[in-house]
Amino acid sequence: MGIESRPVTLKMIADQLGLDVSTVSRVLNGRDDDGRRAASGPTAHRVRELAAQLGYRRDPAAVSLRTRRSNLIGVVFARLSEVVVATVYEGIEEEAARHGLAAFVTNTQDDPVRQRERIAMVLGRRVDGIVIGDAHLDGAALADPALRRTPHILVNRRTEGDTPAVTCDDYLGGRLVAEHFLALGHTRVGCVAGEPFASTGTDRTAGFVDRYAEAGLPVPPGLVRHCGFDTAGGRAAATALLTAGSRPTALFAVNDLAAIGVLGAARDLGLRAGRDLALAGFNDTPVAAELPVALTTVRSPMAEQGRVAVRQLLRRIEGGRARSRRLLPELVVRASSGSPVAPSLL
Repeated sequence: MGIESRPVTLKMIADQLGLDVSTVSRVLNGRDDDGRRAASGPTAHRVRELAAQLGYRRDPAAVSLRTRRSNLIGVVFARLSEVVVATVYEGIEEEAARHGLAAFVTNTQDDPVRQRERIAMVLGRRVDGIVIGDAHLDGAALADPALRRTPHILVNRRTEGDTPAVTCDDYLGGRLVAEHFLALGHTRVGCVAGEPFASTGTDRTAGFVDRYAEAGLPVPPGLVRHCGFDTAGGRAAATALLTAGSRPTALFAVNDLAAIGVLGAARDLGLRAGRDLALAGFNDTPVAAELPVALTTVRSPMAEQGRVAVRQLLRRIEGGRARSRRLLPELVVRASSGSPVAPSLL
């Protein structure tokens, strides 16, 4: 079939341009064998232009043999079907691609046994590193000795240990909601607190409850209800809270899905968010602004968490130290939190 069927190599490009192969490699493979970053400028432009004309394609296997890296990272999440998780993963995949890495994801359904199995499976793929997004506070699933030898970082959730984690500042987010409710005059409040094993639930709840305690209005334990991070969990928790002896005038749900469940429970009880009940969620998922009563919520930098996590993971892969990062949340006020409380309801 002749020379035209031969794959285009770095040497072919280098010979045509009169360059050293290492220069061409540094441009097209992102880094050279010494780990230096890709070249830029007129020479790099010429290399990329010729490579495109000739149809050059990287050979991942060859790169892996030369650098002893797979250029592959594994990602472990509870459920990629959840919009928050999917958005974080988009950030991971986008940032990984910018650095010449491929990412693949596996789901654990938040089950500790499956967490350990999936982490072991990912380690078996010879990944350069792992991003773990389903950590439980106790960190039990991170005990695999092989994991200690593989660069890894947490995202979205933290543990009580010292593993670096990139999260939203969930505690601050809970405080922002409390400040908002206090400014509206709410003194009897409740919290749809999510799962107790996840830092997203516990930290958001702690921020909310602590701010009310500082205001001299401690939230009774009976008005903090743990539940699943879904609409069914939110509905069940809200039904219990709204049928209690002294009904709260405001509820904070620690994620938007649970807040949607609260809306359903309120509707069943003849209550309307923004009129009979102030409600706030967390994350500012796309549906929040489109609900019949637009949802007040805390905007979490979801995709940015993924991007920052990859950058921190790369520091560990390259022999440096990663550090935990807490990204700033933002309160987005909409109709569901309503107006200041009428004196008759205080």
